Amino acid sequence: MRESAGTPSISVIIPTYNRRELVRKMLNQLARQDVPTAEFEVIVADDGSSDGTRTMVDSFAGRLRLTYHYQEDLGMRVSLARNCGARLAKAPLLLFVDAGAMMGPDFVRRHLAAHADPAARQAVAGYAWGYNPEFPPGPVLAEALSLISPQRVLDRFGENPALTDIRHVELAKYGFDLQRVPLPWRHFYTINCSLRAEDFWAAGGFDEAFAKWGIEDQEFALRLHRTGVPLRYLPEAWIIEWPHERDMLAQWSTFVENLAYLLRKFPEPAIELGIMVSEHYEYMRWGERYLELEAWTREARGLADVSAQIGRAILRAELGDRIAVFGCGGTLPDGLPPAVLADFDRSLLDQAARSGGHTAHHQVGMRTTLPDQCVDTVIITSRLAGLWQQWGAEVLKEARRIGSRVEVFTHADADAKPEPAAA
Repeated sequence: MRESAGTPSISVIIPTYNRRELVRKMLNQLARQDVPTAEFEVIVADDGSSDGTRTMVDSFAGRLRLTYHYQEDLGMRVSLARNCGARLAKAPLLLFVDAGAMMGPDFVRRHLAAHADPAARQAVAGYAWGYNPEFPPGPVLAEALSLISPQRVLDRFGENPALTDIRHVELAKYGFDLQRVPLPWRHFYTINCSLRAEDFWAAGGFDEAFAKWGIEDQEFALRLHRTGVPLRYLPEAWIIEWPHERDMLAQWSTFVENLAYLLRKFPEPAIELGIMVSEHYEYMRWGERYLELEAWTREARGLADVSAQIGRAILRAELGDRIAVFGCGGTLPDGLPPAVLADFDRSLLDQAARSGGHTAHHQVGMRTTLPDQCVDTVIITSRLAGLWQQWGAEVLKEARRIGSRVEVFTHADADAKPEPAAA
């Protein structure tokens, strides 16, 4: 089902699954926007609903420019649903908003205004009041949203800290300027975001391999950011998430699984840290931990040459041992057989790998993409000393997963003999 009347300025894409009544509320709110409905189209991308969503969407045919797309229910395929919606879009701008996002009458206008300058290439993440998967605001908010308009709800409850966007505290430290935030793509949520269609497709759209909850929007934003598209946070383009219960234990498990997939796509220290903080239920400290890693990377330039440590360790190894080195630095000892090299400093790793025959991994060693027991000896140099208090146990666990023997050098004993990991 589709209505057409010229080219709209922006396409509002709503992925959904069995949320008929919430989508109905959204369509009512979109029909009352303060821009003409001819200026935008709405695409409902249905991931296999069985609750009559199609019939409900059809009932709005005379009030909105609507497209309905249905895909079979084969599990959570929200990335596919969003991509299908984007493929059907006629407008040069795409506005993604999740089912259950309540909006004020200026919502579409705010996103349109953010892209008014054709020379200002950017992707916009709007504010999401009430979005906190771990601690949702609760039934009082749902009751208020069912009785009064989203704008009046915001007027009444906007000062309540429980209603703030989960990103608010960290972003406030940087004046809500995503260009200043470490790893800014972490804060680009598809609950409320907009960008140019050409930028969306240039980045490749959403990765449809994500079939479980979490991280697919940030993975897209990471690729988008690396194509050179600036990310912007726009508090005035707000929505209020309709509160609903989540099984966070189950969802967090899939979130970490998706992070592991992200690491396979982008095997680098920043993603390793994302897995670590998520496994320790400290996800919102990801940026903080990344800044700590950056600081240590600069400081550890004074430990760039750990070749003596590696040399001592290989003397203790068995003849023919397969070797991996965590924190290899920029210089390798003579006589090192072809080895697996890992370091958190990209430039030093590249320098070491130029000696030939080695496999290089830009990783710390907390979580690697290496298979189980792929080497015999793992050497952990003193270049990891500044990370040891926080992540030493994780590095040892990973080293024992990939190798049968581990040698650890501490910063204090950089010129001494290596210590067995068991010590």
